[in-house]
Amino acid sequence: MASTLNRLRLCALMAYPKGLKTAWWLIKITVPVSFGVMLLQYFGLLDLIAGYTGPFFQLLGLPGVAAIVFITSIFTNIYSVVAILAMLHLPMREGIILASMCLISHGFIIESAVLRKTGSSVPRMLLLRLMGSFVVAFLLNQIMPGSSESGQSVYVIETLSFSAAFSNWFFSIGRTVVKILILVNILLFFQQVMEEFNWIRLIEKPMKPALRLMGLPPSTTLSWIVANLIGLAYGSAIMIDQREKGRITAEEADLLNHHVAISHSQLEDPLLFLTLGYAMHWLMWPRFLLAVAAVWIRRLLK
Repeated sequence: MASTLNRLRLCALMAYPKGLKTAWWLIKITVPVSFGVMLLQYFGLLDLIAGYTGPFFQLLGLPGVAAIVFITSIFTNIYSVVAILAMLHLPMREGIILASMCLISHGFIIESAVLRKTGSSVPRMLLLRLMGSFVVAFLLNQIMPGSSESGQSVYVIETLSFSAAFSNWFFSIGRTVVKILILVNILLFFQQVMEEFNWIRLIEKPMKPALRLMGLPPSTTLSWIVANLIGLAYGSAIMIDQREKGRITAEEADLLNHHVAISHSQLEDPLLFLTLGYAMHWLMWPRFLLAVAAVWIRRLLK
């Protein structure tokens, strides 16, 4: 018992410095980016951009206001998307299509930094995610029951004073910073424990056939699980650590990134849309299938 406790204590001592380093790296990106987005929203620049892109979204069976939601998603996160969708009177079908697009394309600045640090080209990842969003929207518009009801949506948003907007941002980013500090350190401790007690191999063995079907090597098992459970930003701690330790090669990391760039956080993010009454299966399997296709296409091109 004493030996086990000592090993756990050693794991904590090894994980803590790396956890603080990764958390600080994420916070340095997250805080200024979120503040910049708050300013863009306050001064109406996101709405201005959406005015030019709205007509394109109508080709996908979505109302022009969908552009505002999608652009907000690119610069922020799924929480912001849910907040805006809650203010729109979108039919269920259109809401699910738009939510699926945002689940692929959100948090570009922060998540692109993670994908770059683990070995992929930022321009390629951005193009992959944007294309993936529109491919998913096009396919869902073709196969989902019902038809488009564009034009029936009402967009109403409260105009806040700058002090109120800043206050909302400040408390929101405060919660995010605390979440980063806690989750990143817990995840790295969990990873260290798995390595210390050799539990990673126990996971890799049963996952190997499934990963092979997805076009991914067994070495990416832990990073794939973490990315799909909690996402890229919070899961970056383990993904980056695996890469720096040489457990995953640059080529393997790039293949993994082609998958998780499209399909990640398959639990937390879709669950948020349950508050809007959206069916989770429409938000999960299209992204997963597209991610598998993206990996195999990447392998064929290489």
